[in-house]
Amino acid sequence: MPRKTTSSALRGRLLRALAACAVLLALAGYLVVHFSSAGPGAPRCTVRGDGKDGSRYELDPEQAVNAATIEAVGSSRGLPERAVTIALATAMQESGLRNIDYGDRDSVGLFQQRPTQGWGTVEEIMDPVYAAGKFYDHLVEVPGYSRLPLTVAAQKVQRSGYPQAYAKHEPDAALLSSALTGRLPQALSCTTGRAAEPGNPALVREKLRRDFGRDVLAGGPERADGADASGQGGGAGKSRPEPVIGVPVPDGSGAGGARRGWELAHWAVAHASELGIAQVSYAGRVWSASDSGGEWREADGGFSPAGGSGTDPGSGTVLISTVQ
Repeated sequence: MPRKTTSSALRGRLLRALAACAVLLALAGYLVVHFSSAGPGAPRCTVRGDGKDGSRYELDPEQAVNAATIEAVGSSRGLPERAVTIALATAMQESGLRNIDYGDRDSVGLFQQRPTQGWGTVEEIMDPVYAAGKFYDHLVEVPGYSRLPLTVAAQKVQRSGYPQAYAKHEPDAALLSSALTGRLPQALSCTTGRAAEPGNPALVREKLRRDFGRDVLAGGPERADGADASGQGGGAGKSRPEPVIGVPVPDGSGAGGARRGWELAHWAVAHASELGIAQVSYAGRVWSASDSGGEWREADGGFSPAGGSGTDPGSGTVLISTVQ
């Protein structure tokens, strides 16, 4: 009998030791991932206010991409900045601006939408463009949503068990939306943290069209070979994509045009790590992935895309250069 008890005690201690080892290994793995992705030199995006209150918001490239997509979908529908702020605050609360494939019950995606509640299939909801579109579909059906408190507007769409939780995200969401909509020029900057992988101009154009709509590149500047600066419409033999994408800014000299230009420029910077974007130029300012500070600077002698040359597009075009 004592032998059996001793044996059971040994097994118990062994199991506890193994469990402790598993916890330590998991913690070590977490720390490795955490410090490699969030330590010094890690890619990071920063939004700065207009300087009056020193407001600032930081996010990683994944969050920046999702936030920029949410804004672009709202922009493609002609929705006001307030709608974007509500959508961003909601996604901050529901998913931390991450496109997660898990959640409460069958909730998934940026807004934790549920297939069983009619939001779409899991595959559809996991598409940020679709998910943002569905959120806006429901938001615009709320009478006077832009004048309601953010928590009320968001709750009428989400039906959350914790409606007041959206309120704490409103200041950051408002700051982020002011940058992404272009109302605050040069407010969004990013560092890539390492040498970016080569970019594909075709993927940049495809992503622009998915987020902003099919006409976003229409009317771009012409190149000598007859194609626009986005690389479309060239003659025979032009199989290699043009590394510089020119995104036209309608009414570039007006206030509305300038806001649109910074909206597109900030979108490109937010996507720099994901799409291998090397440089963005607009209205005499340049952002470069090779700049360790990741800040916008005054263009010195014009825009010089990686692997080529060019001129400053002024206020009529946003130029995006991919890593070659």
